[in-house]
Amino acid sequence: MSEGEFRAEMRYRMSLAVARAMLEEGAITKEEYSEIDTILLQKHRPILGTLLAGKTLQ
Repeated sequence: MSEGEFRAEMRYRMSLAVARAMLEEGAITKEEYSEIDTILLQKHRPILGTLLAGKTLQ
């Protein structure tokens, strides 16, 4: 994994952690969390995050 790929992975995971905390606090719904995840995948294009999410990117 290159440094750029690593940075993309870390940015995705940090952003998703914030969204997950918001979900756990009831600030967002599961549907909103899923939308956020999709947006973050498209924005950061993490290698592992994309594989683990099981979503295809366009």
